[in-house]
Amino acid sequence: MGAFSFNHNNINVFDLEKSLKFYNEALGLTEVRRKEAADGSYIIVFLSDGNTAHKLELTWLRDWEKPYELGDNEFHLALTTEDYEAALKKHREMDCVCFINEAMGIYFIEDPDGYWVEIVPAKR
Repeated sequence: MGAFSFNHNNINVFDLEKSLKFYNEALGLTEVRRKEAADGSYIIVFLSDGNTAHKLELTWLRDWEKPYELGDNEFHLALTTEDYEAALKKHREMDCVCFINEAMGIYFIEDPDGYWVEIVPAKR
């Protein structure tokens, strides 16, 4: 058996266009691949940071009728930034900062579906 490496993480989103706009504006992630069901029942979009091979997969389901219940799951994504202060300023302006952990030197933003994304400074 060979070594494993990360390929992607998937999250389901209620409003695909709203999520695509958020991930692009907040984190600079861009669409690199899209798969649409022939019957229109789903759309899968892969987003890239342009620096790593890892992708974020957004799945939209046509027949899903309400926002997702995330429950007690503390799952989150984490991204590193070279300019932590500028990122925090931008995210405050977007009003998406949901938690700042001063002691650890990190903060979290919340996407349109309630998923948290950890922002980590490159130099800690």
